[in-house]
Amino acid sequence: MSHIKRHIMKTSLIAMAAAALALLAGCSLAPTYEHPGAPVMQTWPTGAAYKTADPGATAAAASNTPVSDLEWREFFIDERLRKVIALALANNRDLRVSTLNIEKARAQYNIERAAYLPKLSASVSQTATRTPSTMTGSGEAAISRQYTGGLGIASYELDLFGKVRSLTEAGLQSYLGTEEARRAAQISLVAEVANGYLTLMADQERLRLAQDTLKSQQTSYDLSKQRFKAGATSGLDMYDAQTSVETARSDVAVYTAQLAVDQNALTLLVGSVVPAELMPQGELAAVSKLAPLPAGLPSEVLQRRPDVLEAERALIAANANIGAARAAFFPSISLTASAGSASSTLSGLFKAGSSTWSFIPQISLPIFEGGVNRANLGIAKVNRDISVAQYEKAIQAAFREVADALAQNGTLDERMDAQQALVDASAKSFRIHEARYKKGAESYLDSLVSQRALYTAQQNLISARLTQAGNAVTLYKVLGGGWQPEAGLATTGND
Repeated sequence: MSHIKRHIMKTSLIAMAAAALALLAGCSLAPTYEHPGAPVMQTWPTGAAYKTADPGATAAAASNTPVSDLEWREFFIDERLRKVIALALANNRDLRVSTLNIEKARAQYNIERAAYLPKLSASVSQTATRTPSTMTGSGEAAISRQYTGGLGIASYELDLFGKVRSLTEAGLQSYLGTEEARRAAQISLVAEVANGYLTLMADQERLRLAQDTLKSQQTSYDLSKQRFKAGATSGLDMYDAQTSVETARSDVAVYTAQLAVDQNALTLLVGSVVPAELMPQGELAAVSKLAPLPAGLPSEVLQRRPDVLEAERALIAANANIGAARAAFFPSISLTASAGSASSTLSGLFKAGSSTWSFIPQISLPIFEGGVNRANLGIAKVNRDISVAQYEKAIQAAFREVADALAQNGTLDERMDAQQALVDASAKSFRIHEARYKKGAESYLDSLVSQRALYTAQQNLISARLTQAGNAVTLYKVLGGGWQPEAGLATTGND
């Protein structure tokens, strides 16, 4: 009876020990992760530069779709631009490097995760020993052989204090951070391609304007020469007309070269030659919708951006590393075990009675490390504080980018109206001066001044249209356009 009681007590102790080990193995010494507050204002900036209307009440936002959920194919309505962006996403080398970095981080995470499991290896070996005749006693040398084979576990560390778990969590967050970096790179690439495409369109319009102006000024110059030869005007009018012709001719050359530069820049972004049929055609206004403005609080909108999510992943990884640094203060238990067969002959290997085994548990307790563990813990905590500051800086930089884009967007309509009115007024002024010159009522200089004012106003109108289209692209980018946020960030901490 006492034998049965002792057996029950022994079994209970083993079960309790196993439960304790399982509980310890599930623990982590990392501090509980706390999401930092957004170090920015809780509302978007207001003032003379910003629109006073509800920022969510734009035509493009009528569907109440957040910008981060609006895919670039839905935002850009020009079919040629869509195809150019698709080419860039397939061929851009920087984006390809970002994708490869994800594969690299995934492999590194798998390495960290593999530490959870013991490493099992199989081996078969032979040991041969020759004993010289002077030592055998028989007068002849002897050769002895031993064959062994089996399975073994080498130095498997029990994760009693969560060191492996913390390192695995850090590896996971680093891997997820590279995915966010790739998403941010894609958003930036889409915006860069769109802006490059828009710039090319604007320079095409500038070139056409310069060519039309050259043609018009050439006609005026020819008329001035005829009137000069007829003695109706002085040579000054003819030379004034010639300066206008040469100015327009210079602009044609400048914008012709600029178009080639724009095409080269677009080719680099796309990663391949852009087919001629995909080159921009038409006007800037037909390329993109008006970007929806944020309809939520800054802290809600900004935390959907991939670069901000990447910074938070880095913060969670730094928090997990504190757990690994704390675990270094506690004992570590590693197990080495093997089981197999041994025999003096190869044929006798794995036969009955040849089995062997070994079990070597090892406990390592840090007693004196010269302050290394304490220093490593201090480094881990400082790295966490650095990551907090970097995360907060990412939020602040994102807020500033959105605020800048909103400030520009708030004044663009007024700027466009004023610039269009200036073009219309300059065109009327030029027509009046040109008619008066043809009737001989005034010198060509007055007509030339009004023509140059019209040309400058038309160039500035093209620049204003480019700014308006570029602002829509910028808003789309800085609001995290096109990427839905993760359902929730994986966190580490004490269970």
